Amino acid sequence: MTRKRAAGVLFGGLALGAAPVSAGAQTNSMLRIATIPIEPGAQVYYAQDMGFFAKAGLDVDIQAMTTGPGIAAALVSNAVDIGFGSVDAVAAIHQKNVPLVLIAAASDYVSPGSSRTTGLVVPVSSAIQTAKDLKGKVIAVTAINGITHTVAEAWLDQNGGDSTSARFVEIPLAAMPAALEAGRVDAVWISEPFLEEAKKNGRVLVYGFDTVAKHFISTAWLCTVQWAGDHPDLARRFAAVMHQTAVWANTNDAASAQVLAKYTRADPAVIATQARSHFAVDLVPAALQPLIDVAAKYNNFATFPARELIFAPR
Repeated sequence: MTRKRAAGVLFGGLALGAAPVSAGAQTNSMLRIATIPIEPGAQVYYAQDMGFFAKAGLDVDIQAMTTGPGIAAALVSNAVDIGFGSVDAVAAIHQKNVPLVLIAAASDYVSPGSSRTTGLVVPVSSAIQTAKDLKGKVIAVTAINGITHTVAEAWLDQNGGDSTSARFVEIPLAAMPAALEAGRVDAVWISEPFLEEAKKNGRVLVYGFDTVAKHFISTAWLCTVQWAGDHPDLARRFAAVMHQTAVWANTNDAASAQVLAKYTRADPAVIATQARSHFAVDLVPAALQPLIDVAAKYNNFATFPARELIFAPR
C-alpha cells in the first residue's frame, strides 16, 4: 500500500467528554459498531458486557474487523455507524475533506504506565542494537501511516537512525510474531496482547511512544459527518457510555481482563501479566495535539488545531 493511498483510507477518532447517561424514557436505538479486537478497541465490549449500553438505551451490534482500512470502508459505505481507529490516521486525511468526525475517546498513552503495552522487537539473535542499525532493514507495522509507522519513523530519527532508509511493511498484529521468527522481517512494532508472544523469540529494542509525548490520546471512535448530523443524540449517548466505560476500565483490571479474554481469545494468564491499556475519559484537544503534530511531520501535511477534528453537536 502506498503512503498516498493509505492516507486516504486509514481513519481514527476521538472523544467527546460526557457523564454517564440513563435511558430513562428513551426508546432503544440500534448502533452498528466496528472495532479491532485488541485492548484499545475493547472499550465497546466492556460497555456491552457491563450493561452500560443497555442502560443508555442503546442496542449494539459490534463487528470485529482486522484493519483500519476495513473499518474506514465500512463507515464510508454506511455498513456501520461508528468505528475504532487511530488519531494520527484521521489527522492525515483531515485536509483531504474526508467527511469524518471524532465522537469518543478510546485509549491514551500515559508514560511510564502505558509504555510496556507496545514496543519495537527484533529477533534474539539479531545484531541490531540501535536505531542506526535499522538502516535498510524491513520493519513491520500495523498500518502504513498508522500510529506504529509514525512512531517508528520518529524514534529512528530522534535516536541516530534514518526513517527514510528503512523499509516499512504492513502486517496484522497477530501475524507479526510468526513473521519475525521466520525472518520475513527484521523488526516489528507490536502491541499487546501480541507483544508477549513476540518476546518469546525476540528482544525489545525500545518500549513505548515517548517520542511523541509522555501523554496523548492515541485511538478513538469516529463516524461520518452525515451520521453525526442526523443522529446527534446517539452520538452524545455513545460518547457518554465511552466516558463511563473508560472510568470503569481504568479501575477494574481483573474484571476487564475477563471480558478482554472473552473477545480477543487471548490467554487470561497472559493478560494477567501483561501491561494494560489506559483509556482517556474525556476529549481534551491538548491531549490530541502531540500525535497530530508528529503525524503531520511524517505524512506531509500541515498541522492544525485538534479541535477541528471534534464533532460539536448543536
